Amino acid sequence: MRFNKFMGLILAFMLVIGISTTAFANADQYTKNVTPQDIVVLYENDVHCAVNGYPVLKQLQKEFLKKTPNVAIVSAGDFIQGATIGSISKGQSIIDIMNSIGYTAVDLGNHEFDYQIPRLRTLVKELNAPVISCNYTKNGKIVYKPYVIKDYNGTKIAFLGITTPETITKSTPKYFQNSKGKYIYDFAGDTSGQKLYNQVQKYVDDARRHGAKYVIGVAHLGTEGITKQWTSTSVIEHTDGINALLDGHSHSTFGLVIVDNKDHQPVVTSSTGSHFANIGYMIIKPSGDMKTALINLKAYHEEDPGVKAIVEAINLETQKALGKTIAKTDVNLTTMKDGKRAIRNAETNLGDLTADSMRAYLGSDIGVMAGGSIRDNLNKGDINMNDLLSVFPWGNMVSSLEVKGSVIRDALEMASRLYPEECGGFLQVSGLKYTIDTKIPSSVVLDGRGMFQKVAGPYRVKDIQVLNSKTNKYEPLDLNRNYSLGGIDYTLRYQGDGFTMFKNAKVLKDSVAVDVDALTTYLTKNLKGTVGQQYAKSKGLITIEK
Repeated sequence: MRFNKFMGLILAFMLVIGISTTAFANADQYTKNVTPQDIVVLYENDVHCAVNGYPVLKQLQKEFLKKTPNVAIVSAGDFIQGATIGSISKGQSIIDIMNSIGYTAVDLGNHEFDYQIPRLRTLVKELNAPVISCNYTKNGKIVYKPYVIKDYNGTKIAFLGITTPETITKSTPKYFQNSKGKYIYDFAGDTSGQKLYNQVQKYVDDARRHGAKYVIGVAHLGTEGITKQWTSTSVIEHTDGINALLDGHSHSTFGLVIVDNKDHQPVVTSSTGSHFANIGYMIIKPSGDMKTALINLKAYHEEDPGVKAIVEAINLETQKALGKTIAKTDVNLTTMKDGKRAIRNAETNLGDLTADSMRAYLGSDIGVMAGGSIRDNLNKGDINMNDLLSVFPWGNMVSSLEVKGSVIRDALEMASRLYPEECGGFLQVSGLKYTIDTKIPSSVVLDGRGMFQKVAGPYRVKDIQVLNSKTNKYEPLDLNRNYSLGGIDYTLRYQGDGFTMFKNAKVLKDSVAVDVDALTTYLTKNLKGTVGQQYAKSKGLITIEK
């Protein structure tokens, strides 16, 4: 049965709703129609160190193996980063747990690069599974396998890895350059998307020549809030030969959506959300029929005892090291608003707090924090290092620059270009306030890697004002005046999220502390160990004009 995109979206919604309202499901609900000739692919994406899902994944593997010997497990990326357990071990703890599962293939997400490429190389060597990415290159050559082919009783399946070209801006651009600032690593990104489509098509065709009957994309591309030409939908629509695509990156949740490829043939697509909210499964029948669906971990939570023991042991060691109370908060500090993730398109009180910590620690006129670098809430009560590392899991260094007011305006325009869509580079601010006029469309021009080039038309950011520390009053931003700007190196020094306007700025303070240390200092010294009612709500620094 063939579905168009609209019908596929309806089906996806029904699948998610149906699964999420099922209580205490058992494995028979998912395995009952599986035969020994079927091929089953279990999949996850954007786990971000939510390690308590791994014992469930292993148990599901065991349950499906009772019905068929043909069971694969794949990851669509972003697994080693996102919480304390990953950052404190720089990914090693996650690799140890994944090795207890037995993965068939693992795609690279953008956050696999956050501990820098030498560390990634070490982790890949430790991982007992092939890493796949058809478009991650160094000096034009593929770094890891573009795909792997597995033979299931004479049926060959190619698992093809695809990594988003947004990786350069969504990780740290400097990591992909040599000492002279030249990009030597690439992900086939350009403004048209054709470079990526050609690279994917090349290896789909190559897998077919090597006998693959089916090609399954294991992709970290995304569908929402993503550079349009690099979405999974765009890749499918501009290629042929992919039978199914298991997606990640945008944290989207859909059990089954059908997208037509360039030859108008249907391609099955699915994505599990994030943080092990769901585990996906695909069943391929001998006839070639494919279906995908999601298993919600609130409904099914049987665990493999062996993997559970490994996870508990690692969790225990992590908590012992990080459980000491540092400060307390009298209010909930949040990344959310009205039940949605707001830190990437709106001001929040936690955004205010983190930007304040940058400005205070660095003694700068203005402090900024990219919303995508703020990863968790701080709930009312005691705060320990584990909590702070959940907010800042990457260990970014903090620096300050001297920049003109015109550069600050360009940065705010870049950060606001996608509004109302989410943007990881959306700037939370301190010592500054501004308005986004949503009636003005963005005219930001990006290059083929998603890096800022210029503003080609009217600015949608306006009424930009800077706090005068002497009078404690806000004054209009002077485009020709120099200001000191503090924040994390990811944004200010390494062009993270495409902020190239800071590239040639004078460095005032160079990588003077880790981000979490700056936040800790602000909590313990500036706030005397207590976050009070001054942060009960956001400060009204960002105004949205509709």
